[in-house]
Amino acid sequence: MITTPWTRDEMMTLAAARLLRNDDVCFVGIGAPSAACNVARLTHAPDITLIYESGTIGTAPDVLPLSIGDGELCDTATTTVSVPEMFRYWLMGGRISVGFLGAAQLDRFGNINTTVIGDYAAPRTRLPGGGGAPEIATSARQTYITMKQSKRGLVSRLDFRTSFGHGDGGDHRARLGIATLGPQRLITDLAVWSPDPDTKEFTVVSLHPGVSREEVRDTCEWPVRFATHVAETPPPDTCELDTLRELHVRTRAAHGSPV
Repeated sequence: MITTPWTRDEMMTLAAARLLRNDDVCFVGIGAPSAACNVARLTHAPDITLIYESGTIGTAPDVLPLSIGDGELCDTATTTVSVPEMFRYWLMGGRISVGFLGAAQLDRFGNINTTVIGDYAAPRTRLPGGGGAPEIATSARQTYITMKQSKRGLVSRLDFRTSFGHGDGGDHRARLGIATLGPQRLITDLAVWSPDPDTKEFTVVSLHPGVSREEVRDTCEWPVRFATHVAETPPPDTCELDTLRELHVRTRAAHGSPV
């Protein structure tokens, strides 16, 4: 294994941040998506509009929020609207260019489970639930998903489908009348994945530095497909790393623990 001056979690966050553009209007999930979106805002996309589920628009937090109700979001937002207005006017009105989501379980077509592990009636673990993610998954113009790779996370079959990705693959979204693009990137601590144009199955298009194909296969429950030409994810630069680490330092100082 190649030793690097950054962690795999940092590589995942920074690879995700690079996908965002200055003119994006991004609906942000808590956790890793929030870190990626705020690093983008603090580096190459200073004019990005970050929106959180609680109704904060144009928020620019100095530290990572603990939840969608964190006062830091409202204090730094351009404006705050009601949750119904956020979903009906902004999200369902087609004004969100990117929805950035996390997942507890994910299948090869980008469907997400954040509800239960095990049988729904008698789960082994009850998860936080969908929140606004099901609506984001169908109404944002496209979605990005970020999560760490493991066989319990990247599964052949979801225990529960909370948020719709590409369904059973192919044109399933279109057949249901869903006009948005759905999941366009999966960013893990090992690789970047993109849906196949025809089948919509997630395919590895980039491996992070020091990661082998075997390691990706060993941490995924479904048979992994690789693009014809698999790139190497560019390593983090000093500006990206410093920005991310300083964000986490401020967050720990504010909250007493990493977010």
